[in-house]
Amino acid sequence: MPLKVKGNISEKEIAQSVTFFPIVGIFQGSLVLLSALLLSRVFPSEIVSGLIILVLIISNGGFHLDGLADAFDALSVKSSGNEAIDRENRLSVMKDSATGAIGVTAIVLTILLKFLLIKNLLATYTFPLVPYFMLFLMPVFSRWSMIPAIFHGKSARQDGLGKIFIDNTGAKEFLFSTALTVGCWFVLSFTLPILSHLPLLLLLLFALYILSFSATRFFEKKFNGLTGDNLGAISEISEVLFLMVISIWLRLSI
Repeated sequence: MPLKVKGNISEKEIAQSVTFFPIVGIFQGSLVLLSALLLSRVFPSEIVSGLIILVLIISNGGFHLDGLADAFDALSVKSSGNEAIDRENRLSVMKDSATGAIGVTAIVLTILLKFLLIKNLLATYTFPLVPYFMLFLMPVFSRWSMIPAIFHGKSARQDGLGKIFIDNTGAKEFLFSTALTVGCWFVLSFTLPILSHLPLLLLLLFALYILSFSATRFFEKKFNGLTGDNLGAISEISEVLFLMVISIWLRLSI
């Protein structure tokens, strides 16, 4: 949601908001948690899963899904044999407001995977509260997953919000945002003993960090840097990976 701010804001101040990405995830996660708890009283897990995804999409305006679609449409551009021309063509495709078949496919597959994984998570009744708190944590970790990419990456364009974040984000912002994410996890661990399992936390951070770092290097090869769309794609894919790791962990724990 756009906010009215009085006075001028420097690029450095805008970039410092990266530190609080996990806080944004906490607000979105709280909305998801509340929705899941209320909906589960009325609907079966299949319908709850679909409605939770709807809440996720509406709560951020589909912003990251749009980035996912644009990134995959750009990646589908056929090679001309000239890397420099290919990169410019991919960047121009990402600026196009139209969504192609590959972009639509990426959105559909991402939503489908989330639906199946959330449904599976909600069916894990051995630990009644765990599914709901994991749904709360999912946006927190997905927002954090963009920060390693911003920290390690370089901008593919000479303007845009992505460049502001990338050019002005350092180790301090990266470490502080990580501390916020870990702190949120440990606060919840007082309610759920399973969250006191340090290996699970480390596994999630490691998996999402590797995803973010690998995606950064891949996008730099394809686009000569990162764009805001690329960061949105990383966030969406990280939600799927988060749910996958949690599903595997819970299955092994039962």
